[in-house]
Order: sequence, then C-alpha cells, then structure tokens
Amino acid sequence: MPKILVIEDESAIRRVLVKILSEENDTYQVSEAEDGLVGIELVKKEDYDLVLCDIKMPKMDGVEVLEAAKKIKPETPFVMISGHGDLDTAVNTMRLGAFDYISKPPDLNRLLNTVRNALDKKELVVENKRLKKKVSKNYEMIGESDAIQQIKDMIEKVAATDARVLITGPNGTGKELVSHWLHQKSDRSKGPMIEVNCAAIPSELIESELFGHVKGAFTSANKDRAGKFEAANGGTIFLDEIGDMSLSAQAKVLRALQESKVQRVGSDKDIKVNVRVVAATNKDLKKEIADGKFREDLYHRLAVILIKVPALNDRREDIPLLVNYFAKKIATAQGTVAKKFSDKAIKLLQEYDWTGNIRELRNVIERLIILGGKEVTEEDVKLFASK
Repeated sequence: MPKILVIEDESAIRRVLVKILSEENDTYQVSEAEDGLVGIELVKKEDYDLVLCDIKMPKMDGVEVLEAAKKIKPETPFVMISGHGDLDTAVNTMRLGAFDYISKPPDLNRLLNTVRNALDKKELVVENKRLKKKVSKNYEMIGESDAIQQIKDMIEKVAATDARVLITGPNGTGKELVSHWLHQKSDRSKGPMIEVNCAAIPSELIESELFGHVKGAFTSANKDRAGKFEAANGGTIFLDEIGDMSLSAQAKVLRALQESKVQRVGSDKDIKVNVRVVAATNKDLKKEIADGKFREDLYHRLAVILIKVPALNDRREDIPLLVNYFAKKIATAQGTVAKKFSDKAIKLLQEYDWTGNIRELRNVIERLIILGGKEVTEEDVKLFASK
C-alpha cells in the first residue's frame, strides 16, 4: 500500500489534497503534517513512497524540508506545491532533487498524474536496488580457507580507500571477483564499474578503447568517442590482464594515474578523470619488467596494494563448499532441484589436478549434473570428470 505524506500549512488545501488522494485510490495511505518541522519528524520515522510539500510555510519552508529529507531518505520522491509567486523556486527545487511541482489551486488531473508518475519512479528505484543486490550475488567469494579469508580481510581494509590494487594469480582463480568486491564495498559503489580485458583488445585499438578518440583520428573514427577511463569517472576501472598491454598504452595509463587526466587519441585536450584503478594479471610482472615488456614505474604505481589469488589446488579444502554452491546456482538457472554429491564424489574431486582452477571446476560440476544420476556418485566423477 503506497504511503503518501502531505506537508501543507493551509488546512483547507491540506484537507482537499488528502480527500482527493483518498478518494482516487483507496489503497493510498495518506498522512498529514501542518508544517515543515512536523513533516521532517514524520519522514525520519516512516518510509513514505511520496511526499507532497508546500514551499512557503512558517518555521521551515519547503526548500529546507526537501534538503533535509534528501539527507535522511534520499530515494523518497518529493512533489512541491507552489503558489503563483513560487514558480521560480519550484523549478529550482527540481535541481535539488524534487520529482515535480504542482501549482495552487491544484488541477485534479495534473495532481493525480504527477502522483502516479512519482510512485512509479519510486517503484523503479526499489526494483533497481533489488536487481543490484541480485547481480552482486554473481560475485560471491566462496571459501573458508586461510588464503580466502586473508583476501576477504584485505578487501575490508582496502576497499574504503582509493589505493590502487594489483591482483595476481593464475587464470580462472576469480581475480575479477576480488575487483568487484573492492568496488562494491567502496564509497564508489554507486559509480560505474568498468571492466577492460586488455588481452582481448588488439594492440592498435587499446589506446582508443581506454582513452577514446576524436573524429578523424584514424580511418574508422567517424565520430568522437569517449574511452573507458571517462566512462569510469566517479567509479572504478578494472584493467584485467594488464600484462598484455602494449608499452605505448602503458605510458598513457601511467600519465592518467600520475595526473588524473587523459587525452583522446588524435586530441591534445586534457580531460580530468576521477577513477580508482584496479588491475589484474596472470603474468609475473617482475619478469616482464626484466624482459623489457612492462614498465617498472607503472608497476609501482599499480601495486600499491598486492592481492594474490591462490590456485584451486592450493585451497582444496574449499572444494566441498564450491561444489554445493555451483550445484545450487546451476539448478536455479535450470529451474530444477539441486543434485546432491556423495561424500566420495566430493573427495575424489578434491584429489583432481585443477589446472583450470575455479572456472574448470564449475564446468565439471555442470557436466556432472547433466550426465550423472539423481545423486552424483564417485562413479559419475570417474566417468564424466576425467581430463
């Protein structure tokens, strides 16, 4: 049931608004406040789906109510009620976060349409929050081994800072999960998380991908285009497989880190960026430095915090948890009940050599669920999980 608060010092107008809303939709739960101070106290105590607020009121005017409420309940939509002389102020309140405004005396259709639209927006905000929580579950870090616990502890200490992080470890170990945890637990979590797989982008295009380009910078550049650093402004950029980046691109990344500026390919104009950089690699960057393939100064800029993700073979005690996690996740995706794995089946999986790490284990679990019996047995593992 949508909860609406009407804050209006003129009792006659307040009664009219309450009557209109109550008669229009008997599911609306409408509350009243005779001034801004009472309104703010109610906003603190209750979660309203919409607030209708007069602009000119004694004790605390509507602009002050809006500013205070946005600090307490930033997602609550406000519709401002304006007298004839308050229109400029009403427009300004939208810059402060108001959803819309209606004029006195309120036009019935205009009022009801505005209320419906504002409630729809609130519903969308709630749904988006729910979906974000659902998406974040895709990046759960499963495990209770000492190695995984150390990584989780490190993330807790580092996430709230803007310190650059270099994540190392073999392919398939979950380095991207660490990057997402760092972002989601940081103050930048409301900003974008932009991922760039440096190994998947041809060397001649990597600079354009990262920094953007201007029209005419090269043959296929038919319009200006922002790069990933600009897209990540206010958030985090994750440079995966940074060890595969060309030396020329490394030099530009170094400048971006040093000066918080980028230049689009073909332009000499600086663009300020506020980005946290998290990088990952499966390579030994110190060896790459010795071989002249990676810049030492860039390494030191990136590796303020080092997080090493272990191979699955080094955390075999986590395999039972991972098996159950993947079995449930795959069953949910397929709309079926999760299959049970026998103790002997799990023990055998713990003995395998997981050269492909977590990624390989997940694929094997899916294969066993599809091809195995009602309960996945040791014999199923021997038949279907062989290398």
